[in-house]
Amino acid sequence: MMPSWQELLPILVILIVIFGARKLPEIGAGLGKGIKEFKKSVKEVDEDNDKKEEKDSKPIEAEIEEEKDKKEN
Repeated sequence: MMPSWQELLPILVILIVIFGARKLPEIGAGLGKGIKEFKKSVKEVDEDNDKKEEKDSKPIEAEIEEEKDKKEN
């Protein structure tokens, strides 16, 4: 749920008092870059996990043959 303007206004005033009006765009840009890098790294980790799962998975036929071999022995 998004906060209303009545909740955002005091937060914005406090930020301007603490950091100043000139620093806020720089802080926002830095925060945006950080979020972008975080999303990129999460996506790369997910892709690496998917590749690992594909590499580790065996075809069903191979698994069936292994079970047959175990039963025969």
